[in-house]
Amino acid sequence: MRIVTLLVALLICMVGLVGIVSPEGLMTVGQYAVTPGGLYAIAILRVGIGLLLMLVARDSRAPKTLRALGAVVLVAGLTTPFFGIERVRAILDWEARHRAVMRSAAVVLLAAGGLIAFAVSGAHRPHPGKRVT
Repeated sequence: MRIVTLLVALLICMVGLVGIVSPEGLMTVGQYAVTPGGLYAIAILRVGIGLLLMLVARDSRAPKTLRALGAVVLVAGLTTPFFGIERVRAILDWEARHRAVMRSAAVVLLAAGGLIAFAVSGAHRPHPGKRVT
């Protein structure tokens, strides 16, 4: 489970880096995803990542943080299909006109990916109250 989470963290970092270096490239990919099937795929991906973060949180270095982040991503995934194609296109068009906002969001993604990687990598800490024999 940790390896899958590390791969997800790497993917999140890569998306963040692309958003910082080439926001136009990220916008192009976003435009292709704005279809009914694309929105459902994004929703499923978000729900999966949210659940994954919540599942690995217990054995991580930052369990409360990962649980909270997982809950936010899970809710984002559950609400994604309700936005609708036109609203998502409007959001993407707005972001295309405001590159600084897009780059700022990419920095947040890069930091979140790094946090996830840090939290699930390294030595396992036993939980308080758990006996280690």
